[in-house]
Amino acid sequence: MQEEAYETIRTNDEVILLSPTGTGKTLAFLLPLISQIDREIRAVQVLILVPSRELAIQIERVVREMGTGLKVNAVYGGRAGAKDREDLKHAPSILVGTPGRVADHLRRKTVSVEHLTTLVLDEFDKSLEIGFEKEMKEIIGGLRQLKKKILTSATQRIEIPEFVGVRWPKKITYLGEKTNLLSIKTVVSPTQNKLDTLTQLLGKIGEGNGIIFCNLKATIEYLSDHLLSKKIGHACFFGGLEQRDRERALIKFRNGTHRLLLATDLAARGIDVPELDFIIHYQIPFSAEEFTHRNGRTARMHQNGTAYILKFEGHDLPEYIDDYETIEVHSDKTPSRSTWGTLFISGGRKDKISKGDIAGLFFKQGGLQKDELGVIELKKDCAFVSVPISKAHDLIGKLNNVRLKKKKVRITYVD
Repeated sequence: MQEEAYETIRTNDEVILLSPTGTGKTLAFLLPLISQIDREIRAVQVLILVPSRELAIQIERVVREMGTGLKVNAVYGGRAGAKDREDLKHAPSILVGTPGRVADHLRRKTVSVEHLTTLVLDEFDKSLEIGFEKEMKEIIGGLRQLKKKILTSATQRIEIPEFVGVRWPKKITYLGEKTNLLSIKTVVSPTQNKLDTLTQLLGKIGEGNGIIFCNLKATIEYLSDHLLSKKIGHACFFGGLEQRDRERALIKFRNGTHRLLLATDLAARGIDVPELDFIIHYQIPFSAEEFTHRNGRTARMHQNGTAYILKFEGHDLPEYIDDYETIEVHSDKTPSRSTWGTLFISGGRKDKISKGDIAGLFFKQGGLQKDELGVIELKKDCAFVSVPISKAHDLIGKLNNVRLKKKKVRITYVD
C-alpha cells in the first residue's frame, strides 16, 4: 500500500487513499509529500487537516521522528492560542491541525497560504461526520494556490462533498485486503451489570495492553470507579477531559504506567498508542464503521490481536457482527499492577534538552541501571520519563532542581 501510494501521490494531483486502520497511511502520504517540499521556501507548503487533537499531535510527532529537518507544527482546539502564535512566528513547511483552529488562523492571517500547494484531508469522513464541514469549506475556498489534494480514510461510507473540488481522483483502495490476524470473541454476562464479567475477563487475559471501549463518558466514570475498587490500574480518555489530562492519559498508557485505557470512540482512530494485545467492547458501538475502527486498534500490521465483546445473555448482537467465537470466563485473578510510574520534567526541546541529556541525568546522577529507564517522551517545554515506581520518589529527591543543560528543572510524580 505504501509503495503504491508513494508513486501515485508523486504523479497525481488528486488521490483518495482507502486502507484499514493500522496499515501505515500516515507514512504513506508523508513520504511522497516531504520529497516534493521546496526547502528554500520558508512558508507553509503542506496543510494536513485532521478530525482530532490527538491525530494532529501524532502526525506532528511522526514528522519530527522522521528526522527530515523540516519544520512542522500542530494547531488544535484546547491549546493556548499564544503557543500557536509563538510556533507560527517562523512558518513551518508542514502545518497539521483541526479544521476549527486552522480556519481561525487563516482568518487572523497568522498563517500565509501564498505557497500552500498541497492539502491532505486525513480521516476526511470523520471530519465531515463531527461537524467540520463549514470550516473545511472555508479553508479550502481560501487556498488559491492549491495544486494537490490527498484524502485518506479507513472506511468508505460518504460521498466526497462538492466543495472539496476533487474531480478525477486516482483511488488507491486496500479495504478488502486481509491485513491482520484479528480474532473476535464474545463473552456472555449473566446479568445486565457486566462489571463482574469484565473483571473475570481481565483476570483471564492477564497482562497485556488493551483499550476498553464505552459509548458514554458516564459509563467510563462508572467503570473507572469499579476498577479502582479492584485495584486495577487504568487511564481514562474521552472528549470531556481537559487537553492536558487527555495527553497525560495517553503518555502513561504508552510508557507502561497503565496497561488499560477506558475510552470512548475518540480513541478508535487517530491516537498514537503502542501495539495492543486486545480491545474490549464493554458497550457495542452504534455503527458498523465504529466497530471496524475500534477493532483496528489491535492486530495491526500483520500482528495478532483479539476483540472481546461483552453482552448480556438477553441481548442480540447487531447484524454487522457475524464472525465470532463465544467463550466462557471464570477467573478469580486480577491483572497485576504495573511496576512503572511516570515522572514530569519541566524542560524540553526549546531548552535545547535532548533525550540523551535526560538519560544521562537518570543514569549518572539518578543511579539507574539501563533496564530501569523506560520510555522518554520529549515535548517542546517539558518531558515525561517512565521509571520503576519503587525508585520514583528516591529519584525526585536526587534530581529535583538540578541543572539539565542550562535550565534548572523541576521533577515531579505524575499521579
